[in-house]
Amino acid sequence: MKTSKIISFLLMFSLFANVFVTSPASATDRGKEYAFQMELKSIAKKTYKFYQDHTDPITGLTYDETRYKAEGKKDATHTSPTNIGMYMMSTISAQELGIISKKEAIKRIQVTLNTLEGLEKWNGLYYNWYNTKDGSVKKDWGQFISQVDNGWLSAGLIVVGQAYGELNPQTSKLVKNMNYTTLYDPEVGQFRGGYDVAQGKLTDHHYGLFNTEPRVASYISIGKGDVPSDHWWKMYRTMPKEWDWQAQIPEGETHEYDGVSVFEGHYEYNGVKFVPSWGGSMFESLMPGIVLNEVELGKNALGLNNKRHVELQQAFAKEKGYKAWGFSPSATPDGYSEFAATPLGTSGYKDGATVTAHASFLALDYDPAAVRKNIKALKELNTYSEYGFYDSVNVETGEIAKAYLALDQGMIMVSIANYLKDGVIRDYFHQDPIGKKPEDLLKKEKFSIQ
Repeated sequence: MKTSKIISFLLMFSLFANVFVTSPASATDRGKEYAFQMELKSIAKKTYKFYQDHTDPITGLTYDETRYKAEGKKDATHTSPTNIGMYMMSTISAQELGIISKKEAIKRIQVTLNTLEGLEKWNGLYYNWYNTKDGSVKKDWGQFISQVDNGWLSAGLIVVGQAYGELNPQTSKLVKNMNYTTLYDPEVGQFRGGYDVAQGKLTDHHYGLFNTEPRVASYISIGKGDVPSDHWWKMYRTMPKEWDWQAQIPEGETHEYDGVSVFEGHYEYNGVKFVPSWGGSMFESLMPGIVLNEVELGKNALGLNNKRHVELQQAFAKEKGYKAWGFSPSATPDGYSEFAATPLGTSGYKDGATVTAHASFLALDYDPAAVRKNIKALKELNTYSEYGFYDSVNVETGEIAKAYLALDQGMIMVSIANYLKDGVIRDYFHQDPIGKKPEDLLKKEKFSIQ
């Protein structure tokens, strides 16, 4: 036999042998995983259709939400920096998943970047709300500059610049000009929540708690060199023990990192230790992990804690007797509200028996089997429709918030892409010097929840 035929024969024999020696159980598991991957791709296709149908073709700005009521469909034709960042990362995700071509992805994002260059800004930072039709600031909603929202736009721009090198000069310039120093309080070592341009005033409050979604902007600002790296250690893992207003009095010890003393505190729920978020919601803890590689680099800290929050969200739902789990701020039939697994928060939000789909998808990296079951439960609650999952459902009454939010659709899209494509969006983020430079901050910390 010729060498090529021998190789072909051996490869074929190997494939057949593998089938026969594989136990029925593992073959079944592989079949379930394959079916789940196909289901996720189908969900992503529907989810991205929201962006295709609700992004202004002239400005490349996505509507904040679309909502279905008795009187008909209503689009909210304004957007935020977070929405813009999520649209761009969702578009990259759609291309990675084969939903759209690379040519279409670049064309779409190019329109958005051109608009971003011309939008009104403050020290390179973006206002909280813009009209999607012409990019004008939506001044009837105030003139606020949000630290957390700008962080998500920066993250989206960084990912775009690495995914499509031809766009890198444009994205890098926009990120460079976003001056986070203007929102930083060096005396406290923490960020202010934002700046009111009309009043000429920074917010009175700081983003002091570490396990919340503003840590993305913190990480990026350190990577840029806008703020010192010790800022990372000056946020609270739990509030100090003496602050007795918090949900629990934390346990833990003080450790030193880079010359800064950090109280490595934790709470406990259901016999499990964890570092709390502010409200106890899923996206506070897990949303940053769609770009920050906490799952791999933070195995002793954030990655481990994210896993605990996934576990405890499920435990909370079971304790309550709910049909599904996944508690996070989301739409209600008449508006928007903050929901959470209340015991997981420093000042916990209510749970309201309200479950949102994006909370499940954020958990894909930590418990995909549980997510698969939860997706089935959500579909049985009639929440799956034209653009994927409606934003929330009351698991006691069955009442559905028939709305799709750009933010939440984005979390679903990026989470699916990361799960199916081995962390592709995170990898793009960390390829950029801004994403790579602070990686040691993720690696060196050890939470007191081992």
